[in-house]
Amino acid sequence: MTTEQYPKITSSRIRAVMAPLALPHKTASGTLEAAPLVLIDISRNDGITGSAYLFSYTPVALEPLALLTKNLINGLVGESSDPATVNALLDQRARLLGNQGLLAMAISGIDMALWDADAKRAEKPLCKLLGQGCKPVRVYDSLGQMPPEETAREVEASHERGFRAFKIKAGHPDPQVDAAVVRAIRNVAGNDVWIAADFNQAFDVDEAIQRMKILDDEGLAWIEEPVHATDYLGHAVVRSNIRTPVQTGENWWGIADMQKSVAAKASDFAMPDAMKIGGVTGWRRASQLAQDASLPVASHLFVEISSHLLNATPTAMILEWFDIAGTLVANTPTIRDGHALPSSEPGIGIIWDEYAISSISG
Repeated sequence: MTTEQYPKITSSRIRAVMAPLALPHKTASGTLEAAPLVLIDISRNDGITGSAYLFSYTPVALEPLALLTKNLINGLVGESSDPATVNALLDQRARLLGNQGLLAMAISGIDMALWDADAKRAEKPLCKLLGQGCKPVRVYDSLGQMPPEETAREVEASHERGFRAFKIKAGHPDPQVDAAVVRAIRNVAGNDVWIAADFNQAFDVDEAIQRMKILDDEGLAWIEEPVHATDYLGHAVVRSNIRTPVQTGENWWGIADMQKSVAAKASDFAMPDAMKIGGVTGWRRASQLAQDASLPVASHLFVEISSHLLNATPTAMILEWFDIAGTLVANTPTIRDGHALPSSEPGIGIIWDEYAISSISG
């Protein structure tokens, strides 16, 4: 289909909501009980509507992100809905401001919704539109920061829901507690269970090395973002001084950041975030770069679309499960025996639970 043949964008519906989480998520800075989400629906003149959502992390940014997304789409009304064409147009319009932050998030959300519409028009799940099958993807449950006993209870409940791999929020004041949490998981799920630890950029390089060495004998699959996300050289130094693999990537703003990280040898893996890397279009570029660099790829958030994108990623490794929109989406991927099954519906598979949305929208 040529750009001229593509359906035109006609309108949009943008909603800013606080989506309750099915389970509270405990972090070092407090307990997250609801996720600030921007719900996106973009309509075309062929009668098809593409859907996606964005996560603003903090309620303070929710309304600005929603307004920015709405304004961007208003400027696209009457334009081709071809994702490549829209990406080029928005990149041109964003050049002086810079394609990062809320602007990058909004552009990614538009891209994801347009790909959803294309897959719906083709009557295929997104993974099939991308030229791949829709196979189950290995998945881990992303848990919060908790003491050992509470973590063990969470893992036991998670195991009953079908999970066989787990990630913890680490970085307790006493580093020995992090090790105790890992051992508590093994006591519940077995010595061979897959476990990773996320430090959320908590330390400088020297402290990170010191603390990570304490965990070197715990058999972790990876330690994640031990230093500031943009400190690629710092990550490389940590990586060269410990035995445990290092993971980073969720805070890459587009391919340029990923290229810097890869060049610095900052990570053993790649962890692009669909919203920050550039939606489906950006993810496909990241997938190629990861393949060229022989980096296994894990996802970050956005379980619906990430389960499709990993299917189309040659070096796909594992899906992160932190279901921030599950209470508002009627058909999230199914978890079965350590794997997530992408939706078989045409598109990404996002079908809004309008009753649940109306109940929190007042």
